Amino acid sequence: MATVAVLGVGRIGGEVAYLTSVLGLADELIMYDSAQPFLRSQVADLRHTGLDIPVSTDWRQVKKSDICIFSAGTPRNPGIKTRADLLMANLPVASECSRALRGFSGVLITVTNPMDANNYYLCRTTGLDPSRCIGFGGQLDSARFGLILAERGIPGASWVIGEHGEHQVPLFSRLGRPVEVGQRDEILALLRGASMEIIRGKGGTVFGPAYHVASLVSTILADRKTDLSCSCVLQGEYGLDRCSLGVPAAVGREGILRIHEWDLDPWEAEHLHTAGLFVKDLCSTFEVPKTSGP
Repeated sequence: MATVAVLGVGRIGGEVAYLTSVLGLADELIMYDSAQPFLRSQVADLRHTGLDIPVSTDWRQVKKSDICIFSAGTPRNPGIKTRADLLMANLPVASECSRALRGFSGVLITVTNPMDANNYYLCRTTGLDPSRCIGFGGQLDSARFGLILAERGIPGASWVIGEHGEHQVPLFSRLGRPVEVGQRDEILALLRGASMEIIRGKGGTVFGPAYHVASLVSTILADRKTDLSCSCVLQGEYGLDRCSLGVPAAVGREGILRIHEWDLDPWEAEHLHTAGLFVKDLCSTFEVPKTSGP
């Protein structure tokens, strides 16, 4: 039996709630949103599928869930240039949602942007073990990287680490063939703008993020111990700490089982260092002592 909680059931959160239900990943759902009429509509819409799954809207039940997905807050729109620009808007939302995580012992998946900073904030304020705090974004960025590579006829495994934002780091060294710096920079620019093209066209991304979040939920619940790119609270890995950053990690039922420290080429190492400094600077704006428990 698996209980999945979704805090913030808008575009992505609502779709994730639907996917976890229709794919049979959750035996019970907890859905919460501060916009109560909207929440009631989302729950009613889900129930109209005829799926036999209990749904609670009591945020106090979140602590009993196996997985909690934090997807509440202000999304990007064409007027918001970068995900990092949402920090001050969404930090109070993360603070409010941390109340629901008191006593929570499951795995937290942070989706709300700026995801890396929010993942670190929630880890620090809730007292959750870093291994149980997974930031979502690397899977989506890696999929976008794979599409760009395929368009150029470049084979190989597509991995993107670093910040889920302007400072993402595509790992060209994992492709098994050289890619010149000029082409790397061109591809990186395309990655940075991939989501904004969708946001301008339809108001926000939905299918890609929701699919990969549901895939992450499945990986955790099935204890697959799969290697994925996800944002982890770092404690010296890659020479970084006091931040959450996208890195390759093995993921299973207990969350992050281990972080892989891969050898990076000079271009990748420089970009990852820059990403780390950028996210650490974001996190320093709200640095708080880690709690000793709920």
